[in-house]
Amino acid sequence: MITRRRMRYSAGAAAMALVAVLPAHAALAAPDERVAIGGGAGIVIDGETYCTLTAIGNDKTGALVGFTSAHCGGPGAQVAAETAGATDVIGTMVAGNDGLDYAVIRFDPAKVTPVSNWRGFVINGMGPDPAFGQVACKLGRTTGYSCGVVWGPGDEPGTIVNQVCGRPGDSGAPVTVNNKLVGMIHGAFSDAIPTCIIKYIPLHTPAVTMSMNSILADLAAKDRPGAGFVPIASPTPGPA
Repeated sequence: MITRRRMRYSAGAAAMALVAVLPAHAALAAPDERVAIGGGAGIVIDGETYCTLTAIGNDKTGALVGFTSAHCGGPGAQVAAETAGATDVIGTMVAGNDGLDYAVIRFDPAKVTPVSNWRGFVINGMGPDPAFGQVACKLGRTTGYSCGVVWGPGDEPGTIVNQVCGRPGDSGAPVTVNNKLVGMIHGAFSDAIPTCIIKYIPLHTPAVTMSMNSILADLAAKDRPGAGFVPIASPTPGPA
């Protein structure tokens, strides 16, 4: 079991203005045009906090839901797609758990086209918690795609430590093993070790990942929105 200090990866609008490398924004969608969105896409909470969508799919009731980190926002917070403009609301946070740091987003199906392939990052169902030595990959709205070895469970329930790159805005980013969703990015393992500057240089603090299996077990036990979540299986890829 690995002990670590948490440093979270959400980012406010002011902080994002200081980040040199940001994804380009697409033109605003027309009012009657649905926004494509999938795991790894940038989202904006209440018009000011930038985070990453973990995944999108359906819960046991058939509702269109997704996940991100709870420290990005709480129940009632409004969610927009970064590619469509921070003020175009497409969903609302409806449940969460600060201890496991997850938030459930209920999306408006009339405004969203859910995809399982976001910019080449594929989520093909759920997977078990990864074991030491496996390679896990993530896609975040700030640092993009990176992979790294799994070190093992963290010191708190539901956490996993792995060597992927993370920066502010990557909170909630999906973590996969062999394209199976296993977790979401929570934050840095330690603020005493430098965070990644360039994702291809592995000499940086590991990331703390929240286990999706722990999250889904918590939802099932409490019978909350998001319980029974299954990622969307869409044959249509999102933006390149």
